[in-house]
Parts: sequence; structure tokens; C-alpha cells
Amino acid sequence: ICASASSPKYISILSLLNLINKKKTILVAAALLISLGAIVSCTKFDDNIIQRSLQLPEQEYDYQTTNYPSGFLENLGGGFCNFCPTPNGSGFINDLPINNATATLGRVLFYDPQMSLNNSVACASCHHQTTGFADPVAHSVGFGGRVTPRNSSSIANVRFSSNLFWDSRVSLVTDLVSQPLQNHIEMGMESLDNLTNKLSKVEYYPELFQNAYGSPDVTQDRIRDAVAQFLTSMVSCDTKYDHELPNNFAGFTPLENIGRELFFSNKAKCSQCHAGSNFKAPDNDPNSPYSLPTIKGTANIGLDVVYADNGKEDGQFKIPTLRNIALTAPYMHDGRFKTLEEVVEHYNSGVKAHTKLDDKLKTNGTPQRLNLNDVEKMALVAFLNTLTDQSMITDPKFANPFKQ
Repeated sequence: ICASASSPKYISILSLLNLINKKKTILVAAALLISLGAIVSCTKFDDNIIQRSLQLPEQEYDYQTTNYPSGFLENLGGGFCNFCPTPNGSGFINDLPINNATATLGRVLFYDPQMSLNNSVACASCHHQTTGFADPVAHSVGFGGRVTPRNSSSIANVRFSSNLFWDSRVSLVTDLVSQPLQNHIEMGMESLDNLTNKLSKVEYYPELFQNAYGSPDVTQDRIRDAVAQFLTSMVSCDTKYDHELPNNFAGFTPLENIGRELFFSNKAKCSQCHAGSNFKAPDNDPNSPYSLPTIKGTANIGLDVVYADNGKEDGQFKIPTLRNIALTAPYMHDGRFKTLEEVVEHYNSGVKAHTKLDDKLKTNGTPQRLNLNDVEKMALVAFLNTLTDQSMITDPKFANPFKQ
């Protein structure tokens, strides 16, 4: 919150100046005014319009069709809740009906920095296609140079999740869109009315909204819906693992196969949390009648004994998908691990004895020690590399539509 000229902070500083010895007033006042400038210098809403040059195909990209590998959808629950029923009947509350024109609009909005308070930050500023739609820095930078407290994780495959953000605070993709928009660190657009008014004046949006919704009106709901449709179209299911699964992994290298066997073994126990074809824990929304009460999508994995960031509660954070994990460094909610080797070593020897440590990371009541040898650790990393989807990170329909 900024201090204005009528705020108590401003008045108290002026009162202090009046008490200062007159001979020192000029020097001290200068110093105090510099400090005051830091207090009152807030980033203001920038309603200047930037008419950028779009490069959209003559025929819209197909966002509606996804060629799933055999068994992909049926095994998303990892054996816990295969294709659980949900109110819309599809199995996933974020499996939105996708319209190509609407997803095209969502793509433009996703890459447009005019979505932020001062026209400096787009959704794509923290979610890069080349890094699996994650951010390659530990803490993302917001609209005024402010630094976020958590790492921006991948948004691929949000279609199959209701466990969104590191603290699992929302279930709907539309909320995943709107919260960063209005966040005072990330994009700063606290007044969505300001956003709709600004975008209404941008020359390329009336036609895009007309194509998507049948009228040029820019509304908050339409912005959220369009970006959500674009996000839910980002499905990662075209990896070496997916290609080799029907062939019993005959095309894997010996090291990759050792890693695969370890991943699904009782020794490493990776698949107990990263299960199914999406390699993540099944979601558990306690407010949904369609959830299983014993399954949850968050866990305390023993990163710390005392948490500076408590996550959802008791140091619990979202168990993310491992698809494209080789691209999404740094790792964990705070980006503390720079490499997959560090991540593997954490589970091998670094799990801390937190009182709320997940039971799956305990051995006889104490933090697990896997005692993996160097080859086994290398093998696990080799297997994780087979989960990289090169087609998604190069697909032009997910790329920046503005001329660079």
C-alpha cells in the first residue's frame, strides 16, 4: 500500500521536519524526502495503449484436438481413482470445452504485457514455452521489479489438475488466471475494470473477442475464460516414455530402463507420489464429493524442519507433474535445487525429520535414506529425461504470436 500526501506517514514526516534544528533542516529534509520518495513512489496504472504487431495464421490452429497415447486418459489417476467422475461428466473439472477462436484469443492475452498494471509483464514472462511453461529463475520478477516468494511452476497439463498453485489454494483454471493478474507483486491489475477498459482500446482485441464470443465486448469473464481455454489446451503427452510404453520400452537405453525400474520400485518409491500417466498425485479437493478422502495432491517432503513458507499447511506443497521436469529447473516451491541430481539426492539422503513429514518418506518412523549408488542416481535422472515433450515446447500454436 502506497503512502499518499494525505497519509499519516506523510504527515508524521512533515511534523518531524518542523522539529529539526533550522540549521540542519535543508540537509536532513533532503535525506528524508529521498526516503519519502521511496515510500510514495508507487507503480501507477498505465493506460497507454501499445499497438503491437500480431502474427496469427490465416486459419486458426487446432486447439480442440489432442492425440492421446493409448491408455493415457484411463491411467491418469495412477490406480487410485481412474478417470474419476466429476460434475461435467468428463472426469476433470478443468477439462473445458475448447473453441479454437477463443483459445487463439487466450494465446494473445497470455503473451500480452498489457495485461499488467504498467504494461511490462505478461503471463508468459513467468511461463516460458522453451522451459515447459515454467520460469528458469528461482523467484519470478513481477510488474514493478518486485520478486515473487515462490518459483513459477509449469502450467502444462493443468487440464488434469484441480490442485493449483504450490499451496493448492484453488481448483479452477479460471482462478489460476485471475489471481496472478490481480496480485500486487505479479501483475498488479487489482482493478479488472481498468484492464477491460484498456484492452477495449487495443486495435486487435475487438475482432478477436468478436471471433471468440460473437461480440467485441471485453469482459472480465471472457478474459479469464479465453486464457483458461488456452492453458487447458497445453497437453504434454508426446514423450519418449509415451512412445516406448507400447513397446515395453525396447527403445530405452540400459540406463533409462534401470531408472524406470527404480522409479516404480519399492526401493525408490517415486511412483507412490508421482503416479499414473501424468506422473503426479491424484488431486483431493475436500469440498468435492468426487474426491477420495485418503488421497491428496500435497505433501510435506522434508525440505526443512522449520518452514519459512508453510505452504498449504504444515509445510505441505503441491506434488507436481514430472512431465517436462528436465526443462523446469530450478526445483521445489522456492527453487532451491538447480539440478535433477540435487532433487534425487534430497530424496536419497536429505529428507528432514519434520513432525508432519509424509508417511511415504519415512522408514520405521524416521526420514528415509534410500542409499542409492551413483549409477542408480544417474539412472533415475536418465529416466526423468524421457518425460520431455519436445513437440509441446516447439509447437507454434503455443508460441508468442507477437513479432519479436
